[in-house]
Amino acid sequence: MTSKSERRLSFWLFLAPVLIAFAVVIVVPFVLGIFYSFTNWTSSARADNALRFIGLENYIATFKDAAFAHSFGITVGYTLLNMIAINFMAFSLALLVTSKIKLSKFYRVGFFLPNLIGGLILGYIWQFIFNNAIPSLGKILPIFSFLSSPENLMLGNPASAIMALVIVGTWQYAGYIMMIYVAAIENIPVELMEAAMIDGASPFQRLRAITLPMVAQAFTVTMFLTLVQSFKQFDVNVSLTSGGPSTIFMDQPILGTELLALNIYNTAFRSNLLAMGQARAVLFFLVLTVISLIQVGMNKKKELEL
Repeated sequence: MTSKSERRLSFWLFLAPVLIAFAVVIVVPFVLGIFYSFTNWTSSARADNALRFIGLENYIATFKDAAFAHSFGITVGYTLLNMIAINFMAFSLALLVTSKIKLSKFYRVGFFLPNLIGGLILGYIWQFIFNNAIPSLGKILPIFSFLSSPENLMLGNPASAIMALVIVGTWQYAGYIMMIYVAAIENIPVELMEAAMIDGASPFQRLRAITLPMVAQAFTVTMFLTLVQSFKQFDVNVSLTSGGPSTIFMDQPILGTELLALNIYNTAFRSNLLAMGQARAVLFFLVLTVISLIQVGMNKKKELEL
């Protein structure tokens, strides 16, 4: 019979590969990133051994940068719109495929498939749809002729381009979130629904009094997933709009749809300001952590109310 110390040793030996991998891939780069955010790190500074500590200069410059402020603002707006659109669509689809319609399993597969397409490819596909397919529809059908004019292109101005990002994000991610709602809905006891139907409850009353309270925990999970996914949006942003079109903000020309992740990438690799990009990444991490904690806490309270 093995002793308690031997069992503990075995436990840590089995866990060691995972802990080492986590430390090497996550912890060490994260700590180094925080360190580099307080330096003048660029590719040339590192190559010339001119790396030096500059304190909070990168953070101060970040807060003064109009492009970063604009990126932060539109990322928050995009995240709110995307969360609402994805969860509304996903929950609606979940109600559809869990009803007694024919081919419900086929619909589940069809709605989930867009999630399997890579974000870069998806962005290029929808770029073609917005720039070519929809204008062609306007030329064919007179009732949609306004869609064929250059000034009405979806990606032609920042406001409509943000909505295009929301449309693509919803089309891609709603099927995945739908599956979480489907699992939650199918776990609702059938007896509750049957009793409500016998009592004469309408579909809306059953939805409000039974379905929503019983899937409250699923809402907490899906809201968190869509919040994080929306805030970290990068690949679709790159391929669909590349941050454009340009706009004026605080009297400075900037990219109109450059979300935070793309702004960090452009700062670090296009402008070669690696340390400033890292400082923005640290701020991004802190903001996302705080917002996620607030969102989960609010949803937990809502669960109790339901």
